[in-house]
Amino acid sequence: MSIENVSRRNFLGGVFSAGALVLAARILPEEALADTNEYHGKAASAALRPSIYLGVEPDGTVYIVTHRSEMGTGIRTTLPLVAADELDADWSKVKIEQGIGDKRYGDQNTDGSKSIRGFFVAFREAGASARTMLVQAAAAQWGVSASECKAQLHVVTHTPSGRKLSYGELAQAAGKLPVPKPEALQFKPKSEWRYIGKESQIADLADICTGKAVFGMDVKRPGMLYASVERPPVMGGSVQSMDDKAALQVRGVKQTASIDPFKPPYTFQPLGGVAVIADSTWAAFQGRKKLKIEWNNGANASHDSEQYKKELLETARKPGKVVRNIGDVDAAFAKGGKIVDAEYYVPLLAHATMEPPVALAEFRDGKVEAWVPTQNPQAVQDTVAGALGIKPEDVTCHVTLLGGGFGRKSKPDYVAEAAILSKKTGKPIKLVWSREDDLRFDYYHAVAGMYHKAAMDDKGKTTAWLHRSVFPSISSMNDASSMYGFNVEYGMGLNDMPFDIPNHRAENGPAKAHVRIGWLRSVANIYHVFSGLSFADELAHAAGRDPLEYQLELIGNGRIIDFKSQGVADYWNYGESYEKFPFDTARLRKVLEIAGEKSGWGKRKPGNGWGIGVAASRSFTSYVASVVEVEVDKNGKIHIPRTWQVADVGMVINPDRVRSQFEGAAVMGASIALSGEISLSDGRVKQSNFNTYPVARMNQAPLRTDVHIVESSALPGGVGEPGVPPFVPAFANAVFAATGKRVRELPFSKHKLV
Repeated sequence: MSIENVSRRNFLGGVFSAGALVLAARILPEEALADTNEYHGKAASAALRPSIYLGVEPDGTVYIVTHRSEMGTGIRTTLPLVAADELDADWSKVKIEQGIGDKRYGDQNTDGSKSIRGFFVAFREAGASARTMLVQAAAAQWGVSASECKAQLHVVTHTPSGRKLSYGELAQAAGKLPVPKPEALQFKPKSEWRYIGKESQIADLADICTGKAVFGMDVKRPGMLYASVERPPVMGGSVQSMDDKAALQVRGVKQTASIDPFKPPYTFQPLGGVAVIADSTWAAFQGRKKLKIEWNNGANASHDSEQYKKELLETARKPGKVVRNIGDVDAAFAKGGKIVDAEYYVPLLAHATMEPPVALAEFRDGKVEAWVPTQNPQAVQDTVAGALGIKPEDVTCHVTLLGGGFGRKSKPDYVAEAAILSKKTGKPIKLVWSREDDLRFDYYHAVAGMYHKAAMDDKGKTTAWLHRSVFPSISSMNDASSMYGFNVEYGMGLNDMPFDIPNHRAENGPAKAHVRIGWLRSVANIYHVFSGLSFADELAHAAGRDPLEYQLELIGNGRIIDFKSQGVADYWNYGESYEKFPFDTARLRKVLEIAGEKSGWGKRKPGNGWGIGVAASRSFTSYVASVVEVEVDKNGKIHIPRTWQVADVGMVINPDRVRSQFEGAAVMGASIALSGEISLSDGRVKQSNFNTYPVARMNQAPLRTDVHIVESSALPGGVGEPGVPPFVPAFANAVFAATGKRVRELPFSKHKLV
């Protein structure tokens, strides 16, 4: 009897074959994996190529390049749908190519929920340009006016005579015509849209379900070796001494190699350490366990989360840097009335993607070729080039599918590790992070301490609000001495609070980073919106008012907020033009009102272990309201029977993907609220795997999530991230309604509710 290792790909490929039940047989030959994710570049050499994103061949095939990264959002399908619609292409004749890292594509960082916002127009122009050129080519061949011709479903028709020519027949002639200028293009009217706004299955679905899809861990190269790195346990640490004798005795281990510690600031540099290089992942992991290393832990060796929390909250009680100011908060407080104040705390959070970081890099003749599950292939080029002292254009980055991203995989430190080791060994290196590595050496979402103080008149109306926030900033990535946030973090729930209050001041206090700080799905909105909308709920209860009605009162009448007049000269607005994407409180009010209607708000009285909570916020230029229903049993265990997510994300390209993102956001929000916490003692991260950093299981996640998409003609907004921020305070508000206990410090797992 022989025993053979069966990969995920081979197992699924067998199980999903017609009539097959295969448990231990190789379905695909190993050599089939050697050139996976090869960049074919058919669009770049097509007969008709009006755009870097699109090409049409004489056989009628339309190649559309997706230059963004697919990590579950469906963007590999959604952007091509835009181009195919304007081209009026037959979707069955469209082939999607994954773009490599290349500055000609524009921004490739699949982050900030901006793929559609940033490239809807570009892909629409690509399709419209090709359609226009095909019509012009047909008109020239028939000797008629282009106005008499119409492109429809891969065919150009001369309307008066009924003559037809396929796109393939016209491709070469059309390719010789000048590309129309954008201002000369005529886009299809909404009434003729074939794909935009319609339900569409993602292009990768069948391959993913049958194990054919290529993720980072799937890629192989001839002669490659595997590597696992033992990194300094404290940020900024370095190797003091190392004994690798026992490691080298492990079967399959080939050698060890050092990686130098980063030179501040840390940016996307590797942390440093010692790599064990072997002929299998197992051997590399086992060899690594045998390393004997003494560390110089450096300045962060005494860092402790509990002490740091006290420091953050103490700082939040003191005046800070003013980042927005309306009226005179101090004078309003001095008048007396009812004063309410509270402090909130959110711990460090990890990305914990289902696929931990992995990269395959091959250094040869002064150049690097890498196969990576990355959100930012251009950052891979720059980071690897900087680590090896070569030019960015000498780094080729092939982008695989990502097993989750959430912002972690836009930071390519792990790719630099693989490239460094490939250069040292002269072999292709697949660098594999374990789950423990993933949790202990992340770019963490910042810990934050917040202080809120409000004054209310005798009718319960809020007349003044002070909001202070203290957190180690993402800017510490590029400036080790940074102690304050910057406009990106301020514009996520701190200096853009939408409430119509006559006296309001937002402040930011100093905080030093002791771990790597990065961005995670929805970024600073997580702590700012949690604290701000939980405190709004507190004010409603203090006033004896219904929380939904009170939040609507705080928002006030529909208006476009003028931030410049309120001391916010550099309002970030998610990198978008404020003229095109203003902060419109009428849209925020609408999602909140619809959420109340859909959830049947007010029809049942909370209490006795049952509660319902609400929150609404604007982020990534989209407007989202969350209503969360909870049940708290006699043991204090929280159940989430149902949630309602109402989203105004502007024009929708693929409704199915929008719904899936908001369903996923509810699960992630539940994970953050229930159990998300990274903590440190003696500078070392305590958590190591999902037993100590749990994510919401099936019995903890919302049992049902209803997503309502608001019909909108506004420009497309963000989708991937805006669902997370309002869920967490809505959940907290629901727990308060059910139990009467206000939780101001996440996660809920730290608190007894009964």
